[in-house]
Amino acid sequence: MSLAIFDLDNTLIGGDSDHLWGEFLIQKGVVNADYYRQQNDKYYEAYKQGNLDIMAFLQFSLRPLADNPLEKMLELREEFMRDKIELLLLPKSFELLSRHREQGHYLLIITATNRFVTEPIAQRLGVDELLATEPEFVDGKYTGSVFGTPCYQAGKVTRLRQWQEKQAQTKGETWFYSDSHNDLPLLELVDHPVVVDADDILLEQAKTRNWLSISLR
Repeated sequence: MSLAIFDLDNTLIGGDSDHLWGEFLIQKGVVNADYYRQQNDKYYEAYKQGNLDIMAFLQFSLRPLADNPLEKMLELREEFMRDKIELLLLPKSFELLSRHREQGHYLLIITATNRFVTEPIAQRLGVDELLATEPEFVDGKYTGSVFGTPCYQAGKVTRLRQWQEKQAQTKGETWFYSDSHNDLPLLELVDHPVVVDADDILLEQAKTRNWLSISLR
């Protein structure tokens, strides 16, 4: 099975769905505006710098799922998809996904953003599988905790290997597309690393390693 793997935020879509979801919750009055905006921006900057405390961030970002009725959050997610995410969809991303699909490759998104936010985005993009950070869900509600290994930095490699171990197919060639230096552990693992609208750190690494660099914008 040849596997085409894609980061989501700022790779397949033209923005960061995790940070944008936080801004959307502020806009909708779900969270305390001043506090949440300060923390949301702080964690996003740490992510861009490569020094995010992922467990602290998840404790912060998953809390609204636990503090609000599930039905309300699902309705907000539909509105978020319609009013925010649709604006970030990139025609070139759909073209890239189609090219890999036509070659018979299995399409997989792997993202640090939690599954609650990213599952409808993955469905909209039409990929075969989504590996995302998993919010813990017990007795019909979210707990505010994370389940398993966060899908971040080296955790993406861990989660991918766990997934591959469950597959019956023989392993084939692998591609991975990403914009972020946080994804270097997985980029170094695949047969065909491709940097997409990369941050400065990753772009420098791509030049040094002679990796393909493209834009989907």
